[in-house]
Amino acid sequence: MEFLKENVREDGDTLNRFCDALQNGDAENVEKIFTEYLRKTISIRDTAVRTDMKENFYHGVLLGILGVKDRWGISSNREIGEGYGDILVEPGSGNMGIIIEIKYAHDGNLDAACKKALRQIAHTRYEDDLYDDGIENVLKYGIACYKKRCKALLLVEK
Repeated sequence: MEFLKENVREDGDTLNRFCDALQNGDAENVEKIFTEYLRKTISIRDTAVRTDMKENFYHGVLLGILGVKDRWGISSNREIGEGYGDILVEPGSGNMGIIIEIKYAHDGNLDAACKKALRQIAHTRYEDDLYDDGIENVLKYGIACYKKRCKALLLVEK
C-alpha cells in the first residue's frame, strides 16, 4: 500500500485530475484515471485473492489514492442510510458529499456490476444522512473492477 501512496504523491497532477473528476460528476474521467492507476500500480497477481475478498482489494486501492488528497474527509464502510457505504468522501467544500460503491465484476461484465452498485446506493438510501447533515449536493458513483480495468457510472437523479 505504501508503494501506491508514494506513486500517487509523486504525480500530484493526476491525483488532482482524478479528484476534480470525482467532484464534477465526470464518471468518464474517473474511470479513465482510476484505470491508469490500476495499470501503473498493481499486478494481476495482486488481484489473485479469494473471490469474496476481491472487492476489498479494489476498495483498498481507491482508499489509498483518496487518502493522499489533503483536506478531504474520507470514510470507509461507514454506517449511513440503511447500510454501510463503501467510501464516503467529503471534499472540504462543506456542502458536497460523494458516495462510492465498489463491485468486483466476477464475469468481466463491468457495466452490470456498476449498475448493481448504483442500485445498492439507491436501495440503501445512503444519501439520507448526508442531506440530514446539511449537505446539498451528493454524487453517487458505482465503480466496478475486473483485473486492471474499471468502469465508473454516476447515478443521476431526476
